[in-house]
Amino acid sequence: MRLRDMNDADIGAVARLLEALARQYFLGACSPEQASTFVRDNDAAALRRLVGEGYVYHVAEVDGQLAGFIGVRERRHVYHLFVAAQFHRRGIGRALWEHARLAAMAAGAEGVFTVNASNYAVPMYESLKFVRAAPMQCKNGLEFNPMVFGQSAASLVSAA
Repeated sequence: MRLRDMNDADIGAVARLLEALARQYFLGACSPEQASTFVRDNDAAALRRLVGEGYVYHVAEVDGQLAGFIGVRERRHVYHLFVAAQFHRRGIGRALWEHARLAAMAAGAEGVFTVNASNYAVPMYESLKFVRAAPMQCKNGLEFNPMVFGQSAASLVSAA
């Protein structure tokens, strides 16, 4: 497996993988209009805009094939983390997370990270030591679970 920064040539493949996995794992619970909005808001043009706004993306390749990617906003929020289904349970999500976390820390992050995890992804994030920060929520037809990683995680959970 090779981990590296995403480049402009990767964006189309990343957008296609994101759409395919979103449709497979969570867009089925949305209305067709909500699903279309999500896809449009996460297409190649949107990813280019996010990168332009400072979001940092990394990709994982296996034998030259895109296996997954992670995007982090403001060195503290996991905005995207997707691994192609054929690469699940091989440690790629964990490797992407560790790579992105260390890159964010090197850039000045304080070590506390958040994510809005899909219902499908909650167990994976729990294995990475994220904890729920609030009950499941729904926005624009998408169900998600606010989670946190880092030193404030225990205080968030005990305060709930």
